[in-house]
Amino acid sequence: MKTEIVTTLKREATRILSELNSNHDPILITEHGKPAAYLIDVDTFEHQQNRLKILEGIARGERAIIEGRVLSENKAKARLSRWLD
Repeated sequence: MKTEIVTTLKREATRILSELNSNHDPILITEHGKPAAYLIDVDTFEHQQNRLKILEGIARGERAIIEGRVLSENKAKARLSRWLD
């Protein structure tokens, strides 16, 4: 992962964004020698957001199972048929 100081980002934003879009490697932006932000390309960000939504859905499903909030196959099909028909 590449690291850039915030001053370089300000001065060379076009070059940095061009590199980011071509190699898709995140860039750590530092300010006063400390990590301040990560810069990632749009495709990577959207992919991460989609993966996060999937993982959150799995976690909700696991909680439902632990809490006993489950349906039989027939009941689930009956509920879903309202949406699928």
